[in-house]
Amino acid sequence: MAKNKKLIKRLKSKPKDFTFNEANSLLISLGMKRSNKGRTSGSRVEYSLDGLKIGLHKPHPGNEFKRYQVSDLLDALIDGGLI
Repeated sequence: MAKNKKLIKRLKSKPKDFTFNEANSLLISLGMKRSNKGRTSGSRVEYSLDGLKIGLHKPHPGNEFKRYQVSDLLDALIDGGLI
């Protein structure tokens, strides 16, 4: 649970280097289920829990999210009542 709290604190600070791996770890630890978004999803991944759905796009070629993606993720988690 300590790692989860650290990731939430890090996400709330809106860092420039928040990675997909960190987001994946956080969402899974919050109880969300990961699935590919469609048969030909490519880099699109969807997380769901009790009607809340969060869609992410795996960044490439790197692993770091853009600033707007970090803000969108934080807003979705707050609006969904998970943090």
